[in-house]
Amino acid sequence: MEFKISREFLTEIEQLISENKSQELLLLLEDIHFADIAEIMEELDDYGASYIFNTLDSEKTAEILLELDEEVREKILRNLSPKEIAEELDELSTDDAADIIAELPQYKKEQVISELEDVEHAKDIVDLLRYDEDTAGGLMGKELVKVNENWNVLTCVKEMRAQAENVTRVHSIYVVDDEERLKGRLSLKDLLTTSTKTPISEVYIKKVDYVKVDTKDVEVARIMQKYDLEAIPVVDELGRLVGRITIDDIIDVIKDEADKDYQLAAGISQDVEADDSLLELTKARLPWLVLALLGSFIAVKVSRQFEGAMENYGILFFFTPLIAAMAGNVGVQSSAIIVQGLANNTLSGTIWFRLFKELRLSLLNGLILAAILMLGSHFIIGVDYIIGVTVSVALITVIIIASMIGTFVPITLNKYGIDPALATGPFITTSNDIFGILIYFTIAKLILGF
Repeated sequence: MEFKISREFLTEIEQLISENKSQELLLLLEDIHFADIAEIMEELDDYGASYIFNTLDSEKTAEILLELDEEVREKILRNLSPKEIAEELDELSTDDAADIIAELPQYKKEQVISELEDVEHAKDIVDLLRYDEDTAGGLMGKELVKVNENWNVLTCVKEMRAQAENVTRVHSIYVVDDEERLKGRLSLKDLLTTSTKTPISEVYIKKVDYVKVDTKDVEVARIMQKYDLEAIPVVDELGRLVGRITIDDIIDVIKDEADKDYQLAAGISQDVEADDSLLELTKARLPWLVLALLGSFIAVKVSRQFEGAMENYGILFFFTPLIAAMAGNVGVQSSAIIVQGLANNTLSGTIWFRLFKELRLSLLNGLILAAILMLGSHFIIGVDYIIGVTVSVALITVIIIASMIGTFVPITLNKYGIDPALATGPFITTSNDIFGILIYFTIAKLILGF
C-alpha cells in the first residue's frame, strides 16, 4: 500500500528533529520505504533533510539519494565530504553511482573517485562516465552475469555464483567468447536440466537482442518496449559485452521523454517544474507566447484585408472564432496521432498514404460538422441560408487543410531530426489559425462576391 505523508506526520518528524531525538526518529522511519523517506525530506527545510540523511545508515541513504529531487540532492551532497560521498556510492550499482558523480563539480568528482574503496567498482564508474548520458553507454550498468562458451555447465554454475554476489537481480545470463564478444544468452532452465559436463556452446541460445554503446536512449526504450525485455545487453564497437540496461532505467527514460514532449506540446521550451524560479519559468514559456502573439498579429492583418466583408456581411465576424478554433483543434488532433505513431514506431506507409487517409477522414468529419453547423446556424441563430452555406463550405475546407498540415508537419520534422512533438504545440495551432481565417474569408469572398 502506498505511503501517504500527512501534515501530522511531518509535524511529528519536525518535532523530533528540533529536539534532537535521533533514536526516536530512526524508529519512526524504520519501516518506511526509501522512496517515501526521500519525499519526506523534500517537504522539510535544508536542516531537516540533512538531519534525516545523517541519522540513517549508508545502505538506506544511498538509495534515498537516487530518489531525491536534483536540487535537494545537490544540497545534501554539498555538505558531505568526498569520503562520505564515496561511502554512499559504494552501496550503489555502477550506473547509479555514475549518475550521481556526473552531477558533482569536476574537482570533487576526482576526489570522490579516489576515495572509493572497491578499485574495480571505481574503474567501472570511470568507464561509464565517458559515455553521453542519453546513450546506451550512459544508461548501462556493469553488474551482470556472463559465462564463456567454452565452459561446461559445472564450471558455469561455479562462476555464476561468484559473479551473482555483485548483482542485485539476475535478469539474464550472457554468453561470451574468449574475446568477450557477445555470442548469446543462456536459459536457466537449460542450465538446470543439462548434464554438468555438457559444454555451454551446445546449450546456449544464439539469438539475443542487444544495443550498442552509442545507441540513443529513446531507441533503447523502444526496443525494450517492443520486445517486452526486462534487461538488454550493451556491446561496444567490436561486439564485446560491456554492460546491461535494466527496465528501471528505461522507465525513467520513457517518463523523461513523455514529460519533454508534453511540455513541448504545451508550448514550454525547457524542462521546468512548478517550483522553479520565476526567471526559469518565464524563459521556458515566453518564446512560444511571443510566437503566438506574432501569429495573432498576422491573423489580424489577414482579417483587415477583408474589411469590406465586415461592412456588408457583419455576421461573418461572429463565426471567425469558430473557424479559428476548429482549425487549431483539428490540426492538434491530427499531429498528436502522428507524433504518437512516430514515438511508438507504429506509423506505416508513405507520407502520401498518410495524407490520403487523413484527407478522407477530414472530409468525412468536415461534412458531418458542416451539416451540424448549417442546421444550427439557421434554426438556432437564424442566419440566412447563403451565409450558412458559406460558413459550412469554409469549415469543410479549413478542416481538410488543418488535417493535412497536422499530418505533414510532424512527419517532415521527424525526417530532418527535429522533435515532432513541436508540431502539437502553439506552432501548429497558430499556423492553422492564420490559414483558417485566410481560407474562411477567401471562400466567403468567392461565394458572396464582396
